[in-house]
Amino acid sequence: MSDTAAETEKEPAEQPSGGTAEQVTEETAELSPEQRFERRAVAWRAAERVLWRPSYQQTIRERLAWLDEGAEGRYDLDRRADMYGDGIVETLEERVAGLLGKEAAAFFPTGTMAQQVALRCWAGRTGNATVAVHALGHPEVHERHAFSQVSGLRPVRVTDQPRLPTAEEVRDFDEPFGALLLELPLRDAGFVLPSWEELSEAVEAARERDAVVHFDGARLWECTTHFDRPLDEIAGLADSVYVSFYKSLGGFGGAAIAGPKTLVDEAKTWRHRYGGMILQQFPTALAALIGLEQELPRLPEYVAHARVVAAALREGLAEAGVPWARVHPEEPHTHQFQVWLPYDPDTLTNAGLRQTEETKTGLFAQSWVRGGPGLSFTEVTVATPGLEWTADDVKAAVHDFVGRLRDVSS
Repeated sequence: MSDTAAETEKEPAEQPSGGTAEQVTEETAELSPEQRFERRAVAWRAAERVLWRPSYQQTIRERLAWLDEGAEGRYDLDRRADMYGDGIVETLEERVAGLLGKEAAAFFPTGTMAQQVALRCWAGRTGNATVAVHALGHPEVHERHAFSQVSGLRPVRVTDQPRLPTAEEVRDFDEPFGALLLELPLRDAGFVLPSWEELSEAVEAARERDAVVHFDGARLWECTTHFDRPLDEIAGLADSVYVSFYKSLGGFGGAAIAGPKTLVDEAKTWRHRYGGMILQQFPTALAALIGLEQELPRLPEYVAHARVVAAALREGLAEAGVPWARVHPEEPHTHQFQVWLPYDPDTLTNAGLRQTEETKTGLFAQSWVRGGPGLSFTEVTVATPGLEWTADDVKAAVHDFVGRLRDVSS
């Protein structure tokens, strides 16, 4: 499932709202996936109480207003616009390197490009293009085999278990590899993290094999609470780190890799070769600086409240008599987690749509995905809007959702 979920909306006047469960089910069944997404996005924007407002569901006008409101004081707006990576882009790179405790950082338009470049640079240094990865890692699941198809890298899967690789798995892997890639948190397993000790031991096991360690840290920003360590100490375990500016930080896009200056200098050369030297990127860079100022300090509070929300969701589903449900992890490691229910995705989506349209309250912002026979899951994110919810608010919304779920599925 992609972060933006491939669906769209039409304007409210063009879409029916409310109605009986049967009407909603019939109406949504006639819509394309893009139209269903668009209708849910319209309902979400009109909702008065939600746990999170995804930026990809907002209008261009709303995103431009956000940029305008947050820009003042983040950078000297009277300086000329950037050209091919100078100016504001360099300022952002310096900021990221400082936050992660690395010598240097390089801005990239996408994380897919950034990680390919970082790992091909390491392959040249180690003389080994094999990259040890998790079977559920983002490059393996969501990037169309870019490592092997584009960058001459050879990914090998250390494990397919729904957790990070253990030190034993890294140490005992049956073929050499030049780099170990660890995704923190492991999104497709439920945004899970190892303990600090487990992470340190896995890193050390890779070093024992003369391999470098690279963190896929798209969401590294939100890991400090779980590890009880500052960002630079976490990033300090790895030889290089990739971070995203829109996941967790709410930016327009963009990414960075941070590490030794020699690696970053080479990465900038490959950035040019890969087509990442874009004339002007000041909107994306400025949005990233805003996210670092506004959202980064709030993430520990989001994580703490996500644990309150997760517990209330679990208790509310049990009280409502749902035959089987799971919140995973039971205590979230970050401000994001999964909810699993024994219904098909369309039934769950229709129930959530009815709730959001009719009550102006939304529990589940993202689409439901089939996770097995008779099972579906979705991802829950708790951000600024979610801080207003008490545990009782969550339970009340769960009871209302389950009631609509039974109407839709009956």
